[in-house]
Amino acid sequence: MEFKPRVPREDVNVSPTHPLREAATLVVGVAAIVAVAFALLAWSVDFLVTWIPPETEARVFAHLSAESAGARSTADDERMETARRVLERLAARWPDAPYPSFRVDVFDSEDLNAGALPGGLIVVTSQLLDEVETENELAFVLGHELGHFRGRHHLRRLGRGAAWGLVLAVLGGSGDTVPNLASLIGGLTARGFDRGQERDADHFGLQLVQAEYGHVAAASDFLERLDEDSRLIAYLSTHPASGERIEELGDFARERGWALTGRPVALPTPWRRAAANEESPR
Repeated sequence: MEFKPRVPREDVNVSPTHPLREAATLVVGVAAIVAVAFALLAWSVDFLVTWIPPETEARVFAHLSAESAGARSTADDERMETARRVLERLAARWPDAPYPSFRVDVFDSEDLNAGALPGGLIVVTSQLLDEVETENELAFVLGHELGHFRGRHHLRRLGRGAAWGLVLAVLGGSGDTVPNLASLIGGLTARGFDRGQERDADHFGLQLVQAEYGHVAAASDFLERLDEDSRLIAYLSTHPASGERIEELGDFARERGWALTGRPVALPTPWRRAAANEESPR
């Protein structure tokens, strides 16, 4: 056969599909894969959590503290003792609690936040203590975190975070765009779980407040101030406060016939760090 040189066709190695359509297909495909992967991993984590006894969790994480978690603890903060006493009373209102005990630690931070950590540890920031105005508000914050322990949400989130890190590590070899896109989609998918967890924790926390004080007055005052104050965005990022959430708490209380009015319990004075500093000698 005689070889006849010729110029290659112009359509060689050129896709007949428009580039924008190819990009859209890629995005949709990655989104579908990531969403399915995260859903399967989240379901697996939820299943595995049920097989970890709270007693085992408490024993493994018995020495966990704010300092060991990388924060500067304020162990000399007298307000910690008040938080501990309130937490102890609330825990006593949960007679079938599967954890042997609960602890609270305060760490020095200008962010306003609180969280449930493995082993029965609740951490709150000094800034959060500055913002609460009554013991009832503090009790609701602590009761909310106890609600996360009730649902084992802290372990579920920890497991999902580890699983999600694995997904990103697998996708990490494809450059920056795919992992970043996957991270965004995964975060949006995770929010569906978080909303349910926060609602359940709210309801249980309010139940403990009602059992302790005989009413739920002032329990949501803290959330109302959060909803009006954009400076408190750190707390909103993990404990979303909104008018809808506050309204739902009111509906939850009314459905159960709980009193919405009552006298709130005052906190020891001076309570805020700023007030304490102003009254100290110079």
